[in-house]
Parts: sequence; structure tokens; C-alpha cells
Amino acid sequence: MRIKTELKWSDVTPKAAWLSRRQLIAGAGALMATPALAKIDAAKSAYSISDEPNTLEQITTYNNFYEFGLDKGDPARNARLLTTDPWSVKIDGLVDRPGNYDLADLMKDAPLEERIYRFRCVEAWSMIVPWIGFELAHLLNKVGVQPGAKYVAFETLVRPEEMPGQQTAILDWPYREGLRLDEAMHPLTIMATGLYGEAMPNQNGAPIRLVVPWKYGFKSIKSVVRMSLVAEQPQTTWNMQNPREYGFYSNVNPEVDHPRWSQASERRVGAGIFAGRQDTLMFNGYAEQVAGLYAGQDLSKDY
Repeated sequence: MRIKTELKWSDVTPKAAWLSRRQLIAGAGALMATPALAKIDAAKSAYSISDEPNTLEQITTYNNFYEFGLDKGDPARNARLLTTDPWSVKIDGLVDRPGNYDLADLMKDAPLEERIYRFRCVEAWSMIVPWIGFELAHLLNKVGVQPGAKYVAFETLVRPEEMPGQQTAILDWPYREGLRLDEAMHPLTIMATGLYGEAMPNQNGAPIRLVVPWKYGFKSIKSVVRMSLVAEQPQTTWNMQNPREYGFYSNVNPEVDHPRWSQASERRVGAGIFAGRQDTLMFNGYAEQVAGLYAGQDLSKDY
């Protein structure tokens, strides 16, 4: 049953049509994808970098998703439990058209693109990921952002019976993140629904996640179920957990070290034991596009 919303967008593609386009492959432990996302005909994006992406196996078996466990391989092992169909996202706060939107409504008319982005973890490892997604600005424009909105707050699903990590108190659930509105509206910021031409694997944030490539990876919240447009800076999980170590902005910055390790260099996953470390780029290599967002800010304090 479709969740009713206040939007009057046109009818969505029938499920039979989605399924006839592409049968999703199984693999990497948990490629249990939403049928609504089986059709991924994405244009190539001018925002993609030219670097060779990491392999699907590397991307889907080495990642952090504490809802499924603390080890890098836990999400691939445990995320098969997650039910992603049906899925809805609540959009509320300072918007013209609040509501609970089913995923098909969110995807309707969304201009999907392949975005090959650098991905930099705060733990000083990195990957190159070929995401499939659409600009968050597209969705925000659809729901109508009111003038008083200054930030977008996000929340991840809470379902401890399917997300075993949530049966522990390692974090204050739900996982929360937030962006300043100008960051959210930037064309590099996307809602990703897939990678490598297929629907998003559960362990990587199915069925829909945020990707902000110039920030550390934990800012790119997974399995989103709520977006709120708000006037005040929202609380974010890792900043709540340890504000000394994890700032609200969390822009990739080689000049500002984590209190327990340097951020000046990084290890590329899959590069081999003889490849060595590589220098970390300011804003993860996206300075030309995003540095202007922070003109006049002290990035050693607004970290």
C-alpha cells in the first residue's frame, strides 16, 4: 500500500515495469535491493572524477555502518536482515509540502546520474565510489524550502530487530546528521540510490543515502528515513558523542588533525601494500567547487 502524501506528483512506474528492466544480482553478502530501484538508467555526470573506482567487493565489504556492527565486515554479514521495501521518508519542518513520502514518490522525475566521487573516511582511509543518485537540491526544491530554514537534519532508520548494532548503546540512536542549507543545495551533494549501476546494497545505506564528497564519510548518513528543514544547527551523532574529536562541519582538511591521528595523508583501500600513503587533498579534492561556501570562516575552529 502506498503511503499517502500531500504532494500531487504524477503516477509512479508500476512495479512490474521496474522488475522487468533488471533483476538485481546477489553478492557481497547483502545486495538485497528495493524493487523500486531496480531500474537505474543513469546519465554520466560532469562532476565525476577520472580516477578508477574501487571494486564492488571492496566497496561493499569494507565500510562503517554501526547499526550492523563495529567491524568493517559486519555490515556485509548482517545487513541482509534489513527490509528496504516498502520504504518511506518523512520530510517535515520548514517546508511547504511536508509529508511521509514513499520512495517511488521521491524518485519520480529525479534526474539520476553516475557520480564517481572520492570518499574519505575520518579514519584516514579512502576509496573511489561510482554512486548513482540525484542532487538533493532537486528534492528540496520539490518540497519547497521556507525562508526560515537554515539547515537540513537527517535521521537513519531505527529497527533493532533488523539492525543488530542498535541493540547496543554504542551510539545514541537514531543516527543523526545535518548540513547547512547552502551545503545541502550544492550540486555536489546527492541522494544516492545505487552504485555500479545497481540498486544500493544494504550495507552501503539502502535504499537511499546522503553523499557529500568533500566531507568525512560519517557525514553521508545512510538508510535515511527523515529529513527536517530547521532554523537552528541540528545535533549530529558523532558531534554529540565526542565534540572535541568530531565537529559539525567535518570537512576533509589535511591541516586539521584528528586529536588521535594525522589527517595529512590517507590509505587508499585496495591500493596494495607497496602503494604507500597519499596526501590528503583539501576538501577531498573539491576545493574549487566548495571553498567559497566557507569564505571568512576559520576552518581550524569550524572543523
